[in-house]
Parts: sequence; C-alpha cells; structure tokens
Amino acid sequence: MPVLNDEVPDPDDFDADHPRGDFNMTPDDFIRSGSGSNPPGWLDKATIDDMRSKTPIPYVIVVPVHTDDLGRIRQVGTLLCANDESDVALRRTLISGRVLYHESIREAIARNISKDLGDLTLASLPPTVQPFTVAQFFPTPGFSDYYDPRQHAIALCYIVPIAGEVEPQEETLDVEWTDASRALDPEFLSQLSYGMDHILVQALAGSGML
Repeated sequence: MPVLNDEVPDPDDFDADHPRGDFNMTPDDFIRSGSGSNPPGWLDKATIDDMRSKTPIPYVIVVPVHTDDLGRIRQVGTLLCANDESDVALRRTLISGRVLYHESIREAIARNISKDLGDLTLASLPPTVQPFTVAQFFPTPGFSDYYDPRQHAIALCYIVPIAGEVEPQEETLDVEWTDASRALDPEFLSQLSYGMDHILVQALAGSGML
C-alpha cells in the first residue's frame, strides 16, 4: 500500500491476509470465459460461435489519432498483429471489438482502446455516440466492401484522439503512428484488409483530409 502525505497506515488497512474472493463484486449472472480473465459479459467460444451463426453482432471500431492544437488530425494509429491467415507475417488493422451485454457504447469504446493500447492512453472519448460511419461486415466474400469470415457484424466507427502513452496489449504486437497524408497512399491502405481501408479513408475524408 502506498503511503501518501506522510500518513502511516494502520495494520488493519492492509488486505494481504484476505482471501482473493473476499472482494469479488461481479454479479452471478455475468458470463466469463474459462480463464476468468475476460470482462463481465464475455462469452465462451462455443456460445459466441452459436450466436454468430444466428444473428448480427454489434461492434465498435476505433480510429486512434494524434491531433494538433487546433484539433486537426496529424497522425493515425494502426495495430500490427500476427497474421495466421496468410503468408504475410503481420497484418495491419484498427481497434475493434464487440459490444458486451449491458455495456454502453462509450464503455465499449473505452474498453477496446484499453484492450489494445493499454490504460495510459488519455483517450478523448467523443462527445456524442453518433459514429462517422456504420460498416456492415458480411461472412460472404464480395457481398460488400466489408468482410469478416466469422460473422455478420454491424460496426459503429469512431475517431478518438489519443494524448497519452500506448503500450501494445494481448494480440497487438505494435502500434504504428503514420502521418495522415501517408495513410491515404494506396500502398499503405492495401495493408488494411477486410474493409478497414475504407473505414480509414472515410475517417480522414470526414475530417477534411481529402
């Protein structure tokens, strides 16, 4: 326990002797994965696969950006992850994740940023939950610009300025910041698959970059 303002804590203030379960405030009706490390509302693979076969899944997609003092986008952040689906070792993508049961859109945005970039991002969540676009991902190739072989997903897309530090988490190997003008180069956009390139173009176009 840290000591603040020269205060010396009493022995009773320490909780090291308490069993781990003493402070578990998670409601019983929330579903966790078998590892117990996922947030409340998370579904195991069998359950989510069954849902994906029957109904569209709500998602949020976040385009993290660095802005200048006038709020203009100067850099765009993309994630570099291991690629198990092709011969290319790495794949480039944006922050994305589904909205959990009983989770607000704002909470979903914040949680997925933290999931991929860490807890020190100082992200400025949007003042409104109105997305800059809605992307519908289909499991059928060629059906639309957006493709997800796992599911039919409906994604609300947001631009979120990042002012703090980022630290790659979980499956994210690195976070790469790219000048906004270079992010519009066809060569760069071609590295974003499954329609993420279209989302990035719309994000920058709506911010006056085109």
